[in-house]
Amino acid sequence: MTSRPRPVRTRKQPGERRAEILRTAAVIALEEGLERVTLRRVADELGVRPGLIGHYFPAADRLVSEAFSHAATEERGSLLPPAERGLAADVRLARFLVRLTDGAHRDLSRLWLDARHASRFRPGLREAVRAEESATRDALAELIEEGRSAGIFATGDALGAALHVLVTVDGLGVYANDDAPLDHPVLEGMAIATAERLLGLAPASLRDRA
Repeated sequence: MTSRPRPVRTRKQPGERRAEILRTAAVIALEEGLERVTLRRVADELGVRPGLIGHYFPAADRLVSEAFSHAATEERGSLLPPAERGLAADVRLARFLVRLTDGAHRDLSRLWLDARHASRFRPGLREAVRAEESATRDALAELIEEGRSAGIFATGDALGAALHVLVTVDGLGVYANDDAPLDHPVLEGMAIATAERLLGLAPASLRDRA
C-alpha cells in the first residue's frame, strides 16, 4: 500500500472536519479493512489527537458504520453515474456490470465481505449494510424497469432480475480476498451472462454495449 501525504493540520469548521474524518475512515476501510478503522488510526492519519475524532464519533461503531456507508455510496455513484442517466438502459447496465467485474473494485468487494461478517457483532454496521444493499438493489431494479418499459429488456420482474444479478456479483466477490483466484472464463463473464439471460438479450451483447 502506498503511503498518503498527511494533510496540514488546520482549524476547520465542524461540518468540514467531520466530513474529513469520514473520508479518511472510508479510505482506511477500503485499503486496510474495517477492523483498522479506530479512533487512533484515523487520528494518526490526520495528524490530530484521538480525542478530536471521539468528539465527532464518540462510539467506534458509529465511525465504522458511517465509513462503510460513505464508501458504499461512493461506489454506487461510480458504478451508476448520475451523468449517464441520459444513456439507454442497456448501455448503463453494461457499464455497471463491466465496471463492477473488471477488477478495479476489488477493494470494495473486500470491504463488503468485511462489513457483512462484522455486522453480526455490530448493530450499527448491520443497519448500514442493510441500507446500502437496499439502495443498490433499488437503483438496479429501477434501471432494469426503465429498460423493460422502453422495450429493451424482456422481463416481467425487474426486482427479481436485479436480485439475481446482485447475488451473482456477491458470489463472485467471495474470491476478492484470494491472491490467486480460480481463473476461468466462465467466472469472468458470469454476471454479464446472467443479466443477458434474465433480460432476454443476445449473448455478449451487453459487453459490446459497454
